[in-house]
Amino acid sequence: MIASLIFVLAVCVSASAQPDTKSMVYVKGRTFTMGSARADDPENEKPQHRVKVSDFWMDSTEVTNAQYELFVKATGYVTVAERPVEWEQIRLQVPPGTPKPPDSLLQPGSLVFTMPAEGTTTDDVAQWWKWVIGANWRHPEGPNSDIRNRMNHPVVHIAFEDAQAYATWAGKRLPTEAEWECAALAGAKSARFTWGNRIPSDGDSIANIWQGTFPYLNSERDGFLRTSPARSYKPNKLGLYDMAGNVWEWCSDLFRADAYEQRLESDPKAIINNPTGPTTSWDPNDGVPSTRKHVIRGGSFLCHASYCESYRVSARRGETPDTGMSHLGFRCVR
Repeated sequence: MIASLIFVLAVCVSASAQPDTKSMVYVKGRTFTMGSARADDPENEKPQHRVKVSDFWMDSTEVTNAQYELFVKATGYVTVAERPVEWEQIRLQVPPGTPKPPDSLLQPGSLVFTMPAEGTTTDDVAQWWKWVIGANWRHPEGPNSDIRNRMNHPVVHIAFEDAQAYATWAGKRLPTEAEWECAALAGAKSARFTWGNRIPSDGDSIANIWQGTFPYLNSERDGFLRTSPARSYKPNKLGLYDMAGNVWEWCSDLFRADAYEQRLESDPKAIINNPTGPTTSWDPNDGVPSTRKHVIRGGSFLCHASYCESYRVSARRGETPDTGMSHLGFRCVR
């Protein structure tokens, strides 16, 4: 949440669930090529390198509102977006001299995608991301919205620690970035998307991604303006749903734009065994490059080929651990 407010400006739990694999998919460990070699893909996806992961189980769907509600009812957990905002915590993460925002803005809330006017360009994300006081997992678009008819949709406005708390309660954990990419490839030697290499068009109903002209016109040909219910689209070959689109998913790794380069510094031909990510964060596109961030994967309902195409298997980006947004959720592994 702190990082969300910054953006606008420029667990301990008492009960635990029993581990359950009934709603999970078994992913057999293997050695695979991670990353991208395409010239037009972002540099943070390069270089390609060989990685080996062990067997694991992964949730077949993103964690839903219904599942998260069970956790909250069992533990009394309060998400980051629902907690009081402390300016002193924010001040430590922004450049020196950053003015304090008005107290009216320093209220619990989250970032919500708000459709901008027709003709809006894609050079300033602040045109469609708005800080909404009262927005959280129970009220995805703000106080006047609710999840009563969206219990089987993925839970959103989930910060990293919110996802971790649920995973711990459920006897699971968040996936490593390598595990996530292995699962998205679904056994393929290489693939641009979790379903293969076919490029989706606006007429496809292959994943919950943007249809129309981003960011101001969504044709809703698939029937969804925002999130879609779990299992609305075909799963990949492993039986995993929404490994592309719908909502971004937290991974356990810290984000560094040069993480793949670091892995190969000592031996460019090495096979990296069960990598767990770097020990520090670095994002040259951030005003404070060393700001702590974790990897998110899979893209969301806001992704479109004309803008980010982050529903690709190799696509990756970082978010600060206190960030919750209306297109950010998670799934677990064990």
